[in-house]
Amino acid sequence: MNIDFQKIIEEKDEIEAFLATPDAYASSDFAEKSRRLAEINTILELKKEIETSEQNLAEAKALAEDPELGELARADVETLTAKIAEKKAELEEILLPHDPADDKPAIMEIRAGAGGDEASLFAGELYRMYVRYAEKHHLKVELISQNENEAGGMKEVIIRVSGEKPYGQLKFEGGVHRVQRVPVTESQGRIHTSTATVAVLPEASETDLEIKPEDLRIDIYRSGGHGGQGVNTTDSAVRITHLPTGIVVAMQDERSQQQNRIKAMAVLRSRLAEKQKQEEMKAASDARKSLIGSGDRSEKIRTYNFPQDRITDHRVHYSRSNIGAAMDGEIDDIIKELTLAERKLVE
Repeated sequence: MNIDFQKIIEEKDEIEAFLATPDAYASSDFAEKSRRLAEINTILELKKEIETSEQNLAEAKALAEDPELGELARADVETLTAKIAEKKAELEEILLPHDPADDKPAIMEIRAGAGGDEASLFAGELYRMYVRYAEKHHLKVELISQNENEAGGMKEVIIRVSGEKPYGQLKFEGGVHRVQRVPVTESQGRIHTSTATVAVLPEASETDLEIKPEDLRIDIYRSGGHGGQGVNTTDSAVRITHLPTGIVVAMQDERSQQQNRIKAMAVLRSRLAEKQKQEEMKAASDARKSLIGSGDRSEKIRTYNFPQDRITDHRVHYSRSNIGAAMDGEIDDIIKELTLAERKLVE
């Protein structure tokens, strides 16, 4: 990979000059500039580590034939060669083009599909899986909305995940997740197949797209279901309909009508941005569509086969055992396989 480090150093100087200005913190570019500066510093640190290791490697090779120090030098050659390869791979990964949306918070919508109570229980398990994955990766999860059923599962749950590249880590989770197992209510021991759908949207900011007030119909109504007496006795629930597209978002989890309106608008904005993105993706390659998805929520992406203790991602034909660990948030290997597949498409 041919890297113009001088250009990167010049960019670093420009960003540092900007951040040193008195009004930098109030600028809308502050967060993005700070993130980019941290990335550049990592690039330059890796460059320095590689150069130092290559210098040490040359010295170790020169001593490899020394009768007294040869054995120690040869061991150093092996260690340093491996370290250089590792650091070069890290540097290459950072410098590869990536989706700008990767750094954005992710809006995840998990819904029970076919399978009745078993589907809602599975949707609840997927929700917990993503919460545990987020905890392991120091991501923050905010519950936006949930709709539980009497069986203890989730008909629908919407969460916002923020932190280090949240959308980049979770974007491959969108699609239909299928579970095959014997439900606790099954007396005959028969295996049932149920599904849950997951949508993963990069959170859209107000500057990402304009929503005209005249394109919205906003209905206010009394909240119901889980939420407590304070929720149920006031007209705090909000339903927003985007008239041009027919997209509807309803929110009732907060006691405040204003808070419900803010959350509903955030979800609506992200759905509209995703719709726009999917229209642009129609021209994308078939290989990328198969990996990221076409936006059709009926696409089956993964099967969790409990009797065989096998989890299979159908997009990259990757299978592994230990579903229990996966449901506890240990899905790094699956995400890595999908990320590697995406990287091959970019190269």
